[in-house]
Amino acid sequence: MARTEHYDDPDAPEPDSLVVAYSDGEVRRQLHVCFAARVTGGELAISDESTELRFVDPRELKSLPMHHTQRLRLRHFLQQRSAPYLG
Repeated sequence: MARTEHYDDPDAPEPDSLVVAYSDGEVRRQLHVCFAARVTGGELAISDESTELRFVDPRELKSLPMHHTQRLRLRHFLQQRSAPYLG
């Protein structure tokens, strides 16, 4: 099925931001959830939902391909805000 992406598009199908509309009429809202964590042991392991897993120096983030909203969540974390950004 063909996919049409709408990023912050006021003319996009409801809801009107971060919407992915498929040719069969299905409409999904994109969602990013970021968690802060610390390593306590074990080894990194790829699951069936991932193709790569690694630790990244924050200075490398600008060079990594990602949606602007993912970059925003990471920037907010690195600013050490007292409360999470919900939006």
